[in-house]
Amino acid sequence: MEYIEYQTKDGDRWDLIAYEMYGDAYLYHLILEANPEYKEYMVLPAGITLKIPVINEPPNTEVKPPWITD
Repeated sequence: MEYIEYQTKDGDRWDLIAYEMYGDAYLYHLILEANPEYKEYMVLPAGITLKIPVINEPPNTEVKPPWITD
């Protein structure tokens, strides 16, 4: 997996970083999984260097009922 580095600012949260990097706050789990050593933080302190996974296409987060097959 390819990563870019992100330097946290005071008050950064996982969802805010995901929104800034991916345009979707719900993709925060990708960043959290790449940086498990900081999982205890809800609000990150300034100065931490995080690994941000590079994604070519956002994962499909749309859930369809099982009877729709298109």
